[in-house]
Amino acid sequence: MKYNEIKTSKDGTHFIYNGQEVFDRHFLEILKFHSEGFAPVRDKTGWFHINLNGEDLYQNRYDRAFGYYCDRASVVSNDSWFHLNLNGEKSYSESYTWAGNYQENICTVRDFDNNYFHINLSGERLYSKNYLYAGDYKNGIACVKTLKGFSHINGKGQLINQKVFIDLGVFHKNYATAKDKTGWFHIDKDGNQLYKERYLLIEPFYNGFSLVETSENKKQIIDENGAKIIEID
Repeated sequence: MKYNEIKTSKDGTHFIYNGQEVFDRHFLEILKFHSEGFAPVRDKTGWFHINLNGEDLYQNRYDRAFGYYCDRASVVSNDSWFHLNLNGEKSYSESYTWAGNYQENICTVRDFDNNYFHINLSGERLYSKNYLYAGDYKNGIACVKTLKGFSHINGKGQLINQKVFIDLGVFHKNYATAKDKTGWFHIDKDGNQLYKERYLLIEPFYNGFSLVETSENKKQIIDENGAKIIEID
C-alpha cells in the first residue's frame, strides 16, 4: 500500500484502503498518513505513530502527536514540545513550549520565554535573534515580527529588505500580501507596493489575479498592476 492510498474513516477512528478497513485496529482519533509512511493515532494510552502495516513505531505515548514533515514529527509530553525522527526518537536535546512542522527542513519554535525562532533538522538555531513571532519558510523566506512590526527574512535569518509592515504574508509567485496603517495590498521582494490602492481584505495572487474587498465591502478581482478586472458582488 502507498501512503496516499490509505484514507481515514468518516468517524476518524480507523483507516480505509480500497474501500475496506485495514489493520484491524480502531482508535479514538487518527490523522492521515504522510509520505514518510507514518500516521499519528490516539488510543486510551495516548498519542503515537503507526507505520504502513498498522504497527506501532515506538512504545512511548504522548499528549499530542502530529504528522511527519521532512522526516520529523512534532509531539507534546507534559507541556513540552519537540520532534521525533523516523525511528521515533527525540531528534535533539531541547524542548519547547510550542513547535511547528518542518518546512524546507526548517521549523519555527517558541521557547519557554515566549521567544520565536527557527531551527534546522538537528535542532540547531539558524540565527541568534529572537522574535515575537516567526512563521514557516516558503521558498526560502519567512515572516517574522519584532516590536516594530512584520518583516521577511531569508534562510540565514537576514532581512531580505528593510521594509516593516503592520502585518505580512508569505511570498507566493514572487508577491506577498502586506498591511500598513491604511490597509492591505501586495508587495514585491524588495518590499515595494505593486499599486497605490488599499483594501480591507486581500488574498494572494492566483495565476495573476487576486480577490480583494474594498473599504465599501465590495469584492473585486484585481490583476498584478492593481487594476480592477471585475466586481463580483
